[in-house]
Amino acid sequence: MTGNVLPSTLLKFRLVLRGAFALAIAVWLSGVARAQEITVQHIDADVKVLTDKFMKEHPGTKVNFRLVSYQSILESLPVQLGSGQGPDVSMVGDWGGLSRYYLDLRPYVDAGYFEREFGSVLVPMRGMDRKGNAINGMSGSMTLNGAFVNLTLFKQAREPLPKSGATWDDWAAAAVRVAKATRTEIPMEMDRSGHRFASLAISYGAKLVDDEGYPVIDEGLKTAIRTFVDWHRNGTMPMDLWGAVGGATHRDNFQDFMNGKVVFYFGGSWALFKMDSAVGELFEWAVVDAPCGISSCTVMPGGGAMVAFKHTKQPRLAAQFIAFLAREDNMREAMGRHTNIPVATTLVKTGVDYPGTSERVREALASFTRQVPKIPKDAYAFQGWRFQRAAMNSMTTRISQVLSNELDVDTAAAFIKKDVLLAIQAAKR
Repeated sequence: MTGNVLPSTLLKFRLVLRGAFALAIAVWLSGVARAQEITVQHIDADVKVLTDKFMKEHPGTKVNFRLVSYQSILESLPVQLGSGQGPDVSMVGDWGGLSRYYLDLRPYVDAGYFEREFGSVLVPMRGMDRKGNAINGMSGSMTLNGAFVNLTLFKQAREPLPKSGATWDDWAAAAVRVAKATRTEIPMEMDRSGHRFASLAISYGAKLVDDEGYPVIDEGLKTAIRTFVDWHRNGTMPMDLWGAVGGATHRDNFQDFMNGKVVFYFGGSWALFKMDSAVGELFEWAVVDAPCGISSCTVMPGGGAMVAFKHTKQPRLAAQFIAFLAREDNMREAMGRHTNIPVATTLVKTGVDYPGTSERVREALASFTRQVPKIPKDAYAFQGWRFQRAAMNSMTTRISQVLSNELDVDTAAAFIKKDVLLAIQAAKR
């Protein structure tokens, strides 16, 4: 009996070993599968074209694409990241506000290429880490604030267009003359938006945010507010757009320009397709270089950026995917599909083809692209500031209170600073 027990025990032991080994192999294989899988989210369904292309070029990898709303990016993503969850890669609209969650791609990508092509956006994507050198993502394209002009009205008034380098005052005076000669309702309009007003403020020398991430109230900001208020009070701008609406309510005034009621409209590049389709041949229009203040001729940058997050279990694959998006051929493909304004240095210099777009839109895109290298550092710093939204909302609210005679300019400026400081304090709790 004893002679049979040992072989039987050994047999059982070997079977257990084999089972354990098979289980270990299965766990390892499942880990490998997971190691080659990431989730990417974006507000644009066409990004799936690029995720599919990436998987074809990198067999064995899996990129799960998730289509989300812009509201989800603004509201749900920060909550997810705060609890250590969320996608591996995502589009973000707030370049620097979520930077504490970004994965530094520097160890995984060609740092020289990223610095050369995306240097202007790398700094604001670092948030308040102004001395660091992290590569927190990329933005192949951007939106820009910009000036739209009704050329037909200028021709009817026999008024020459102010040349590149003309000031805000030059454009305001020309718009008033054209409106008077053509009996047009509104000489000049600007969206009710702190982002749009920031272009004017920075042009007049406003810094808006310092290197430590605190609001700056300076003479540049006050001068811009005074100028803006004067335009409303002397009839250059209509009082019922900024002055009649309370709080930080955003109001897009594009409809007025599209209907031929405005000579000069300061809006954004996202209106180009609507302009082309809705206006058609009703009147001639153009995008012109941003008017200049005493400091610069500023258009505020905006739009989304692509980032990976620190919580990803596959940092190398996430970085590899962003490097893939940053490749010149892929950026050209994406921009050709959506007629966006390039950020990458090479594309700004060489231009982008926009198949299927009208000559008027191509000229407008060229005008926007010409202005990209002129965007001042203060504009990028403001765009990357974690508390930019608090500042923009406060500027909109407080300027409206000046227009309705509730505040004077100095008091409004002091309130802007106080509002943003309260937001900073709330974030520290």
